[in-house]
Amino acid sequence: MRKVLVLTEAKAGNLRGVSLEALTAAQRIAEGGEIIAVAIGSDATHYANVLGQHGAKKVYIIGNEELDVYTTDAYLQALRQLIDAVEPEAILMPHTAIGKDLAPRIAARFGLGLVSDVIDVQIDNGEVIFTRPIYSGKAFEKKKVVSGIPFATVRPNNIPVKEIGGTIEVVRFSVEIKDLRTIVKEVVRKTTGGVDLSEAKVVISGGRGVKSLDGFKPLQELAEVLGGAVGASRGACDAEYCDYSLQIGQTGKVVTPDLYIACGISGAIQHLAGMSNSKVVVAINKDPEAPIFQVADYGIVGDLFEVVPLLTEEFKKVLVNS
Repeated sequence: MRKVLVLTEAKAGNLRGVSLEALTAAQRIAEGGEIIAVAIGSDATHYANVLGQHGAKKVYIIGNEELDVYTTDAYLQALRQLIDAVEPEAILMPHTAIGKDLAPRIAARFGLGLVSDVIDVQIDNGEVIFTRPIYSGKAFEKKKVVSGIPFATVRPNNIPVKEIGGTIEVVRFSVEIKDLRTIVKEVVRKTTGGVDLSEAKVVISGGRGVKSLDGFKPLQELAEVLGGAVGASRGACDAEYCDYSLQIGQTGKVVTPDLYIACGISGAIQHLAGMSNSKVVVAINKDPEAPIFQVADYGIVGDLFEVVPLLTEEFKKVLVNS
């Protein structure tokens, strides 16, 4: 039995799905022990009950105004104080942009080993075994922490969420934030749709084959019908067909959706590193020799500007009749 601390994360006031995956992983690690979640921000109270439904027995709310917008200094100060107070026996947090920035600093502060980008957690004879991809997803390694407490970040869309219900205790935790080196004056958000690309269950991705900024419109329509998000290859971003925030690949985002539709993407190894763990991959390309077909579960040799609208119409019919 372990006391597990889960550092949850919200975006635009809404709890990110990977936080619930981290709580599910915590259920395995705790082995009947106590799971404690921490929610940061002045609007964090409204999703505390959701954390309780997914295993948290106690939720610490840190509501300082300085934490409403992420800065490394402020979050690190807050979490250092919380970890000192809670004294957990394991720590989990999402493998997001914030997690990638914050987790190594927390590990350094407390002298902990960090296992990053975890896709599975199991218990073997009482030891916590983490599984993570290596070599751009071509292989997997299993790791365990031999000294100190287990500390890991969880990759989105890999651990099936388990809801167990139960009552929770909500605790307001006061922290002192001082001597900040960075203060955010204004946040300008680029709107790329309502679905977070890194957590989307369906991703429609375009490459150089979309040919222009307007070429992404059919992909956006298909994504809207399927409730998914639009992504892009490095080539499409370099050609200024879309913003770099949509880039998927070795130097972009890593996605693991249930369905990945690659439109006009040749399948360079750098792009495959960002989507090769998708559950089902559909490739649409005019070139029958395109490398993307080697990793695709289903391939369509054809013009994406003809195929994608046809798929959109067919999906509309299916969804209306279902």
